[in-house]
Amino acid sequence: MATTVEKLIEQAMTLPSESRAQLADLLVESLDADDLGRIDHLWTTEAKRRRDEVRAGQVETIPGDEALRKVRDSLRQ
Repeated sequence: MATTVEKLIEQAMTLPSESRAQLADLLVESLDADDLGRIDHLWTTEAKRRRDEVRAGQVETIPGDEALRKVRDSLRQ
């Protein structure tokens, strides 16, 4: 099964950003909150809130490589 999941991830990563975001949304929404623990449920709610803020233009996104660079730079200081 891991091989299948790994192949699926590899294929998903080749999709354009918008398609990957749509796929991520669908996967998060498919989680059954009743089966998740309390913390997982809270994280799912937070992820959906953040997604909605991005979609509504309430927050400015930055590319992942830039975000990682900023984190690395802050850790070096």
